[in-house]
Amino acid sequence: MAITFPNHDLNAAKPPFGRGAVKGGAEGRPSLRSTLTGWAFCAPATLLILGLSVFPAGWAFFLSLQKNDLITPATNVGFANYKVLAQDPDMFAAAWHTLFYALMYVPTSVIGGLLLAIALNRPIKFQWFYRTCIFVPFVASAAATGILANFVFDEKFGAANNVLRLMGLPQQGFLTDKHQAMMVIVIISLWGSIGFCVLTYLAALQDVSQDILDAARVDGANKWQTFRYVTLPELGPVTVFTAVWQLIAAIQLFDLVFTTTKGQPLNSTVTLVFYLYRMAFMEFKAGYASAIAYAIFAITMILTLFMVWYGKKSKVEAF
Repeated sequence: MAITFPNHDLNAAKPPFGRGAVKGGAEGRPSLRSTLTGWAFCAPATLLILGLSVFPAGWAFFLSLQKNDLITPATNVGFANYKVLAQDPDMFAAAWHTLFYALMYVPTSVIGGLLLAIALNRPIKFQWFYRTCIFVPFVASAAATGILANFVFDEKFGAANNVLRLMGLPQQGFLTDKHQAMMVIVIISLWGSIGFCVLTYLAALQDVSQDILDAARVDGANKWQTFRYVTLPELGPVTVFTAVWQLIAAIQLFDLVFTTTKGQPLNSTVTLVFYLYRMAFMEFKAGYASAIAYAIFAITMILTLFMVWYGKKSKVEAF
């Protein structure tokens, strides 16, 4: 006798996990109530971000088209501030000082951060202590770092000159010497911020697959070849990101200059942002300072886009 089974529709027995299963409509879209609830939670933060970024940026552009000291009635001058900016020798001097600082600071911080991260990534005693010592200066504020640097590099009573005196070497002017002041600021910046690069590279090094490293060693690669052809390419995106971050920080240098030299000696440490501060709050040229701010924004944007483009062209996706 033949045994027959009832003809069930298998599709009817499937749980409703397809389209239309999500609550909120036949197409799986969220309901109006859930959308409004989400926007209600996001709205305060969104308004705060817009109020602290978009509105000041728009107001600064409006100011850049005026002759405005924030006290007397403003006068519309169109793009005259930008024309003056293009012929301002003090502006070009500040740009040169910023460029010099960036050329010294960015490569040194990136390469130094990588080397320190490699050293701290090895299984050594008191590893946690060394990592903490590297990162603590980064946590400290730049203002505190600058005040501390004044004691270290003081021309007469600083610790640096005391060490040179004990070694029988000539005393140095450091922050009071126009030929040394910017290099000293670079050293102070490296001490205070290299911890960020170290932390970033440490995270990236620990993310490199151990299987790839073992495969390279099995193929006969030594330690240098493994690092050059395996580890370093894996760190490419982190390197581009770190370089862009440090470049933006270099262009925006202000706090260390303000707390150490205030642009002296002989204006040798006046950077772009410090020049902007001087125009706005010391000479009360708010309109001209706003034009400088937009010039800095344009420079930062162009350099950032170039580095991102170069990273994509080199097939190193960092953003």
